[in-house]
Amino acid sequence: MNKKASPTVKQENGFNFSSIFPYIAIPIALLAGWALYTFVLGDAANFEGGDPVKGHPLNVLGTVHKGGFIVPILIAVNIIVIIFFIERFISIMMAKGKGSVSTFVHNVRKMLANGDVNGALAACDKQRGSVAAVLRAGLLKYKAMSEDTTLDKEAKVTAIKQELEEATALELPMLSKNLVILSTCGSLGVLVGLLGTVKGMISSFEAMATAGAPDATALSLGISEALINTFLGIMASAIAIILYNFFNTRIDSMTFAMDEANFTVTQTFASKH
Repeated sequence: MNKKASPTVKQENGFNFSSIFPYIAIPIALLAGWALYTFVLGDAANFEGGDPVKGHPLNVLGTVHKGGFIVPILIAVNIIVIIFFIERFISIMMAKGKGSVSTFVHNVRKMLANGDVNGALAACDKQRGSVAAVLRAGLLKYKAMSEDTTLDKEAKVTAIKQELEEATALELPMLSKNLVILSTCGSLGVLVGLLGTVKGMISSFEAMATAGAPDATALSLGISEALINTFLGIMASAIAIILYNFFNTRIDSMTFAMDEANFTVTQTFASKH
């Protein structure tokens, strides 16, 4: 009984950590974006005369700083994408288990075909991960139903299916947790970058509208501001979309493996009993 309860405790702890992680990571990313903008990009050594406000940029860091107040927000969005890439990558690798999921499911299918339920349970304990957790729950119910003499075959198969469905319902939210943040960053990066672009273009047109000859410095700074924000926004959006699709593909693969494992357990029980 303790063995069956321990995965649930682990799942609840993982779920709680994943739930509070965004509330920790996002403020840290915003703070890091502001710190990089203020102390690294805005360092006096990056500008002529040591003046970040009026001095001309001497290098790339100074040029990026001239992108304006939108830049730290876009830096924070990029940092958020990196943080949640690491978080999701670790979570999904842990959910995958120790070896190949397809090989694991194939081996369990062979063990069940030979009636070796204990061997299949041992394989689940060795593999670990979400697919193994679902299979283990189904195999324990499989074993219990094999020894039950009060229920008919149809009721036993239904009980096994319900156990597998419940185990799958516990595992799937952990796989897709926090992916919505990557999806949001994919849209937010472009929109915030566009906001900075519009602000930069407004500054450029203001420089052109001055009486007499246009202020070439103000004009170039406005265009630079627009392009820097566009670049940072598109970069954040592109990376977020690529990572979101990558993780979705991995999750779909694991979901398919769970469905295949569930079908194997129920069909094997139905054919042998």
